[in-house]
Amino acid sequence: MSKFKGKRVLIVGFGKSGVATAKYMSKQGAKITVTDMKQKSELADSVQACADLKIEYELGKHNSKTFQTAELIVVSPGIPLNIKVLDEAREKNIPITGELELAINALKEPLITITGTNGKTTTTMLIGEMFKADNKTVYVGGNIGQPLLDYVTEGLKCDAVIAEISSFQIDLLEKCTPATAVFTNLEEDHLDRYSDMSTYVSSKKKLLNFCDKNSYVVLNHDDPNIKDFSNDNQGKLIWFTKKNPIQIGGPFAENFSGAYYNSTSRQIIAKVLGREETYDLTQFRLLGDHNKENLLGAICAARAMGINPKAIQTVINTFKGVPHRLEFIRKKDGVYFFNDSKGTNVMSVKRSLASFVNNPIILIAGGRDKNGDFTVLGDLVKKRCKTIILLGEAKEKINRAVGDLAETYLVGTFEEAVLLAYQKSRSGDIILLSPGCSSYDMFRNFEERGDYFRKLVTQL
Repeated sequence: MSKFKGKRVLIVGFGKSGVATAKYMSKQGAKITVTDMKQKSELADSVQACADLKIEYELGKHNSKTFQTAELIVVSPGIPLNIKVLDEAREKNIPITGELELAINALKEPLITITGTNGKTTTTMLIGEMFKADNKTVYVGGNIGQPLLDYVTEGLKCDAVIAEISSFQIDLLEKCTPATAVFTNLEEDHLDRYSDMSTYVSSKKKLLNFCDKNSYVVLNHDDPNIKDFSNDNQGKLIWFTKKNPIQIGGPFAENFSGAYYNSTSRQIIAKVLGREETYDLTQFRLLGDHNKENLLGAICAARAMGINPKAIQTVINTFKGVPHRLEFIRKKDGVYFFNDSKGTNVMSVKRSLASFVNNPIILIAGGRDKNGDFTVLGDLVKKRCKTIILLGEAKEKINRAVGDLAETYLVGTFEEAVLLAYQKSRSGDIILLSPGCSSYDMFRNFEERGDYFRKLVTQL
């Protein structure tokens, strides 16, 4: 019998994660209440997805009494954990968890987790494709696409589960032992939710602390924050770096286990399970040095899990990238349009600007600020951008930070931004949407923002 049968379960937040929890708990025979600060009309898709389930709804508000009489509270990742009703529930020792925790507790398959600030989705997708190319069945989900709990509810059986995990999801985890954990990088992000950078780093580090002696731990040696994770690592350490380990020298070179990029030969040299292998990057399509990092991390994880090198090479040659992540939309009158709507933090914009070396850039940026420091973009804006077009809640702040370094316009709508960018462009220019902010001031999510950009560009 299910341990949730007849239990009063309160689901806080009714996006994808909340819907997945409701479906799972319904199957377990729980008494479900859903609460969300949004009104029913704003949650129409979620309510429709659960139309055949027995659910009590408390929408447009959170009711203290409901929180205090619940036997289990399942919080969606987007909900801050310091809201008053959750504090009151904690005082009454009511267990609080997340959808990911429920899924991980029910999983029997090896779990590969990918976390970090930037590059998570690309790395996750690359690993998933490498498994598929080796004829392995995988479920790819978590913070990307499908919640992991859907995998459990639907009773699926795969060789492995690959999960992109955000810091918000890690905050709700009590236990998790990944077969392999990949840490891509740690850069300033979500400072609207965490008090400072060290609190944010501690959140990510919690996942490292879950790894045991049998876990493979894949770390980015080029990132100072991630590099330091090795001091507290209990697992089998695998490094990736864009430098030759011999240049780094010392014990690192002598005991190197992992993968590095050889820029002279455009190859990745990997030594993960003892023997050295070479991967050719001449057909690798993704722009930017950061995507070499993502590929290095993916190769390390795939090899640790025993994926065949031939399958990995196939994916290197054929992988087209991730939607909304430096996604090429079209070329019109010699002007190239790129959708980087997934660039929701400042460092992500920095990486995207650095990916284009020769072409002048017209940058479209702005949205809801996550307390980012836009001044760090100064040098790249000066070197790469001929024009900046700013919109959304953060436009004034970004203008103060970098507006003097290129021709800058502040606009009110997305339509104005795209039209003005096109009017200002000349053959050979790149029009790049890379907001450096979340989308919640104008859109439901970054996907909706990117799709709208794609639509406007296609209609030009």
